[in-house]
Amino acid sequence: MKLFIIIGAVNAFLAVALGAFGAHGLEKMVEPKYLETWKTGVTYQMFHATGILVIGVLLGKLPATALLSWSGWAMLIGIILFSGSLYILTLTGVSVLGAITPLGGVSFLIGWVLLIIAAVKYL
Repeated sequence: MKLFIIIGAVNAFLAVALGAFGAHGLEKMVEPKYLETWKTGVTYQMFHATGILVIGVLLGKLPATALLSWSGWAMLIGIILFSGSLYILTLTGVSVLGAITPLGGVSFLIGWVLLIIAAVKYL
């Protein structure tokens, strides 16, 4: 429980910091299309940081279940692969990194499905 609350809070903090960096630090350094790419990474990072926080709270309220733990880890992996690849793409312009992004998206989907299953089973 505590670990996922910490992971969620750290990622929410990073999303705010990276969003500010994108808005103020990258504005004149990258093309507008890459700035939009950066914003997408920040948005998805914040959504899933919130999801991880919810998982942390649920782990404190529900019986211990691997479904919730795996859901949290899947969302974290999604943040790393999806948002991380978009951040690196923005900073480097290396478009081959875009091939990693869908793997993060699949990880996000897996995380949400596991959370749905846990909710159906335990709530």
